[in-house]
Amino acid sequence: MNRSGSKGWLGALPLLAFFALVFGVPAIALVAGAFTVQGRPSLANLSQSLQGGYLVAMIGSVKLSAVVALLGAVLGTFLAYAVVTSRLTFLREAVLTASGVLANFGGVPLAFFWIATLGNSGVVSGLVGLPSGSLYTFWGLVVTYLYFSIPLMVLVMAPALDGLRPQWREAAANNGATSWHYWRFVALPVLTPSMLGGVVLLFGSAFSAYATANAMVGTVVPLVTLKIASALTGDVLIGYENIALALSLDMVVVAGLVMAIYLPLQKRSSRWLH
Repeated sequence: MNRSGSKGWLGALPLLAFFALVFGVPAIALVAGAFTVQGRPSLANLSQSLQGGYLVAMIGSVKLSAVVALLGAVLGTFLAYAVVTSRLTFLREAVLTASGVLANFGGVPLAFFWIATLGNSGVVSGLVGLPSGSLYTFWGLVVTYLYFSIPLMVLVMAPALDGLRPQWREAAANNGATSWHYWRFVALPVLTPSMLGGVVLLFGSAFSAYATANAMVGTVVPLVTLKIASALTGDVLIGYENIALALSLDMVVVAGLVMAIYLPLQKRSSRWLH
């Protein structure tokens, strides 16, 4: 028996301790608080989090995230295909580098960028005759979220498109298949797991965003992240002080479902593309 090998896990103890402290303790506090009302175990917080304005906010977040995910996936896939098939190497490198930067660009700076551009007194809104207040709506928030969702989809789809082997197209052409047949029966089935995985990833990214929406729309567009912030500042019913924790637990459940779909899709895609 290799004693050094059997004790190798000891080197991971600091990382495990850090993980337990940073993620474990808050998770336990979150669950405990969500099921506690005035010091007693109860389901009242969870029940309240799925009623009235809280339910409207949850539905609004899901709707916003779904629209952003679908539009971002379609536009990002077409952009990734244009970049991958381009013969200009510098263009590919420039777009991928920019996508890596823009995919992580969010929060208050992103909100300020759009307000200064298409807000009521924006630089561009006056030139194009944009109606006043149109940016501070559901669809204005969709356009803002697409700013980082499309680059994120490019980063997801570019490696998948690179994985399409030229031999597959040649084999399809040798067997009399048209370009439509190749994409319908060969390329799309291979790319589908990555595309669906990208949709799920965009959904989760938009679903958890807070700072941009808070800076742009405030309470105009009901979102669960904004409701959590209001609950944390004391805007709750008497006896439901832990409603923010219950709302956070609802988001964790949705995020868990998202990851449960995303991980198998990525695993299946890697079998074909690597």
